Amino acid sequence: MSGTMSQSTKNNSSNNTIKPDTLFDKPFTTPLDKAARFSFDEQVVACFPDMIRRSVPGYGQVLAMLPLFARRHCKYRQQNDNGQRVSRIYDLGCSLGGASMALAGEFEPHDLQIKAVDISPAMTTEAKTLLADNYSKHDIKVITADIRDIELEPCDMVILNLTLQFLPVEDRVAVLDKVYAALEKGGILVLTEKTHALDEQYDAWLVERYYDFKRANGYSEMEISGKRNALENVLITDTLDEHHQRLDHVGFKRHLTWFQFLNFVSIVAFR
Repeated sequence: MSGTMSQSTKNNSSNNTIKPDTLFDKPFTTPLDKAARFSFDEQVVACFPDMIRRSVPGYGQVLAMLPLFARRHCKYRQQNDNGQRVSRIYDLGCSLGGASMALAGEFEPHDLQIKAVDISPAMTTEAKTLLADNYSKHDIKVITADIRDIELEPCDMVILNLTLQFLPVEDRVAVLDKVYAALEKGGILVLTEKTHALDEQYDAWLVERYYDFKRANGYSEMEISGKRNALENVLITDTLDEHHQRLDHVGFKRHLTWFQFLNFVSIVAFR
């Protein structure tokens, strides 16, 4: 779920089709919302940039670090359709393309070939517009597809930004297997997820501080409760240890937690 407008305002922001008055996150403000099930539809797309900013601690910092990681690990090991040497990067679960825009904003158009994939047509439709408005010269392809079904070409970097948590637990190893197989030697996976702790007291403290974070960002108690209910059985978290064990299982010998903010973590795994 990497899409946000954090980099989209860098160039030509006046062309963005999302209007300022739609950016305030209000999809969970009525009692009926407690029975709603979260989905990445047009309503969520309209408020998505604001939702991410106010509900995912550290999200901007994670996006800002992606180009720095790419500078170190993207070594132009692939070729584009014109035979030029590029680094291919996959943004899996791209939503509005925030990770793709963060990368495009720091690289020349001929350096990267970015493939941004999301299952939601509403997300990919808006992502195509935002990327075309801001980075029309870059080689970025937005694909509407289930990441479990696509074949990955050889690549230097894969981003799974708040994406695995929306897949059935039993499907997560297969996705990581595919990522490991596609990455070139020296390439990296950046995996960012919401987690939970096994220790109930520790987990309860983190969850309450997360709700404090949301309250501080303007969420009402009804909004917090509504979104929590909507995400139940839709967003299934793992523990941090489970993420590292899964990476071991698929073949990554080196991986570390480089970032943590409350119950949100980001891991880098080295091929």
